[in-house]
This record gives sequence, structure tokens and C-alpha cells, in this order.
Amino acid sequence: MPEQLITTDDKPTTELKLTSITGEDELRAQAVKQVQRVRAFKLHLFVSFLGMLLLTAIWAISEYHNAGGWPTDGFSQSSSIPHVWNIWIIYPAMAWVFAMAVHAYVTFVRRPASESEIQREMDRIRHTS
Repeated sequence: MPEQLITTDDKPTTELKLTSITGEDELRAQAVKQVQRVRAFKLHLFVSFLGMLLLTAIWAISEYHNAGGWPTDGFSQSSSIPHVWNIWIIYPAMAWVFAMAVHAYVTFVRRPASESEIQREMDRIRHTS
């Protein structure tokens, strides 16, 4: 909103208060970005979960046929033992969990740099030069 200001020559001038509008716009832009990051994370989680389910189904079907049935004697690193399934599925599953953890950190924990952090870094750079 315009604000009337009295200058030194006693003539009123009109000045826009841009700081509050800019601050609100900036806050809104950050909120929109965060909503987009959360949506992207949920989509990534859903799609990669479906991919992991498909990979697990392929693993189970191939191990069932390779081992001649269900894993009655457990799991191992070898796939040539009857009724023993190779446990290779654990490696892509661990990679998937790690990738989801990193994406969750980026989405929910990491925040944009604050103005005080930016000023502190600028001061540090000035003093080291």
C-alpha cells in the first residue's frame, strides 16, 4: 500500500512499501518449491517402490525355477544348490533404501540458506581476502 512520507522540503511524497510484498512473495515462492519437492519425492517413492516390487517378483520367479522350488533350506550366495535361493535381491533393495533416504533428506531436512548464513559467509570471504 502507498504510504505518505514527509521529506525535508515539507512536500509529501508517496512511496510503496516493497519490503513486505517482496517478503511475502519470497515466502510464497519457497512454499511452492517445497510443495513441489514433496510431490516429486512422493512420486519417486511410488514409482521406485513399484520398480522394486517388479524386481522382487522377477527375483522370486527366477529363484523358484533355478532352485527347483521354495527355499526350504534357506538362502545363500550360490544359485546352484537345490531349494536354496540366491539372496542377490538384498543389494538393489539396500541401494533403493539409501536413495530414498537421501531424497527424503533433501526434501524434508535440507533448507535454503538463510539470510544470516549468507551474510556470515560474505563476512568470512571479506575477511580472508
